Amino acid sequence: MTNRELINGLKADFRAYMNGVASAAMCNAGMTADYRVNFGVELPRITDVKNELEQRLDSDSGVDEMFRARLAQDLWHEAVRECRIIALMLYPKQRMDIDLADVWAEDIRTVELAQMAALYLFSKMPLASVAAFRWIAGEDEMKQVIGFYTVFHLVRDGQLAERSRDELSDQADAAATSENPQLAAAAMKVKGLL
Repeated sequence: MTNRELINGLKADFRAYMNGVASAAMCNAGMTADYRVNFGVELPRITDVKNELEQRLDSDSGVDEMFRARLAQDLWHEAVRECRIIALMLYPKQRMDIDLADVWAEDIRTVELAQMAALYLFSKMPLASVAAFRWIAGEDEMKQVIGFYTVFHLVRDGQLAERSRDELSDQADAAATSENPQLAAAAMKVKGLL
């Protein structure tokens, strides 16, 4: 089965599970900037679809980590909310590098996707703290949000060195007073762990 066939099958599943009320509410709340299409499918259902996909991939001996990475990249490029979430869950964590993470982070425009990217992928990739601190120190406020959420998971999981925590504390203090409420909230979440 080709990536296109797999993706078309996933999109058909999402269409069947579509929640028009949730999709409209997300649109009205400005949560659709990342997507051309938003089916409004709830996260538990997306997770079920991803688990079914992984079972299919695991049963195919020709599917390796490289295939999963290509499939996740193709899903990401669909610019469909549910496809992007599955891409974050599916992409092999050890294959994600800082350069590709930067490219994906450039595409993120909503806090929902920033939180999921940090949880499912960016906090688990090699050199996660390097990428997160780079994003926090940059000018792009959404990347700063992504950086703070990524660091939040690293701190929570005990994956951040003590000396990095001191630097993080100073950066979180500064960002917590930001006029951008999304950035301030992400910084406050980190401060709550320090």
